[in-house]
Amino acid sequence: MVSFSSPFGGDDGELFDEYDQFVPEHLPEAGPFLDAHRVLTGGEHAEFHTRTRDIFEKRHVYDMTFKYNLARLNLDTRHPGAGYRYAEETDDPSVLRAEFTPTTPFCPQAHTLTIGSFRAWNDLAENHDYDLVRVRTAPMHHQSESIDDQLEKLEDVYLETGSVQHEPDGDVGSNPVDRAMQNEGPNRGNLDTPF
Repeated sequence: MVSFSSPFGGDDGELFDEYDQFVPEHLPEAGPFLDAHRVLTGGEHAEFHTRTRDIFEKRHVYDMTFKYNLARLNLDTRHPGAGYRYAEETDDPSVLRAEFTPTTPFCPQAHTLTIGSFRAWNDLAENHDYDLVRVRTAPMHHQSESIDDQLEKLEDVYLETGSVQHEPDGDVGSNPVDRAMQNEGPNRGNLDTPF
């Protein structure tokens, strides 16, 4: 994994917990998607999260804002309360639930990161002990309901076909500039005009 030095000086080790550590005050609270299920803590959380780092590295699930493997967000002491929490389903411990809490309620990458996480975990299921990893976005995100609807559809298609490549419908998570470009009418200028 590529490491980036801090522009503010200091050792990178001061800013990040270790993968084998479970530091609850640096993690998001388990949210409603994990309620009534067995939330992973301590060594279980750390072990699955270490596997997550390796899976995300193989599938290039990177947070482009911070320029690191998304699994590292859980360890970043500058963003306590952001990252993933996990729980085994009460009725079926072969199913893991993963709830992503972004750093802000308007995180533009929440959609891309959760879809990428779902695809990585389920496409590389041989790298962990679960038959299915279900993913949702914490309700603090302004588009969590729409993102979660797409994640549910992706999950349904995966369970039917075994493929994680389904492309959800809609423009959830897309950039407003991209949406405007898609909806823009014909150019009002002359093609011979240099600007």
